Amino acid sequence: MYRFLLTPRWLGGTALGLVAIVVCVLLGSWQLGRFEDRLGTHRASAAAPGTAGGPAAPLGSVLDGPQARVGSDTVGREVTATGDYDAGRQLLVPGRAVDGRTGYYVLTPLRTADGRAVAVVRGWAAGTPGAAPPPPAGTVSVTGRLQAPENAGSGGAVAGGLPAGQLGTISPATLVNVLPYPVYDGWVAADDAPGGLTAVPTVQPQGGDGLSLRAFQNLGYTLEWFVFAGFVVFMWFRLVRREAEAAQDRALGLDPVPDPAL
Repeated sequence: MYRFLLTPRWLGGTALGLVAIVVCVLLGSWQLGRFEDRLGTHRASAAAPGTAGGPAAPLGSVLDGPQARVGSDTVGREVTATGDYDAGRQLLVPGRAVDGRTGYYVLTPLRTADGRAVAVVRGWAAGTPGAAPPPPAGTVSVTGRLQAPENAGSGGAVAGGLPAGQLGTISPATLVNVLPYPVYDGWVAADDAPGGLTAVPTVQPQGGDGLSLRAFQNLGYTLEWFVFAGFVVFMWFRLVRREAEAAQDRALGLDPVPDPAL
């Protein structure tokens, strides 16, 4: 009853179906790998400060040149910067949450030898902005994780309306209004926070890597490709069964008799 499977038409159709299944499974596996990569990035960035990003690299080598920007591939990268803290222009950044509690960042510009400054968040404190520990004097070397500039979609960021000494959004566009010197893109979350402050964990940018919409799109595509593969298998078995039933009907003489009038 199933000898029709050995005919050229069915051999060709079966081969085509197998190719389609293999392609769907490979594409689904690739999308699943992309999702797992993004999930791994999310887990690494949620780890304790200083544990992700590999060996620290000089900030100038990661952001090489005035036009260099922090990207999804450098968020959370461990970097080092050497310079002098500008204690007179220390800023408090309110409305920032750590471990489910709302507080504020303590941001101090670190002026480097090339004339630019990097915004260093030395730590976080709970509650409303208040007194913050002063930065160390003299030349210091800071190790921390590179962060993307904040924008209107960042958690806690505000456009303005804050008292002097506070900053609503950490970005070059806002820092240029309060600092008399150029700054690097993004900011650095210091690994070692002074007494009374908590080190800030890596913050993924809006729409960046990690568990973003893009990650769940990868998961959705994975399911789609696997469903396509299953659909090909289902249709093959359905066609085989229909062909087998038709062959059985012909063997029993149950084929419908064509109407001469048609």
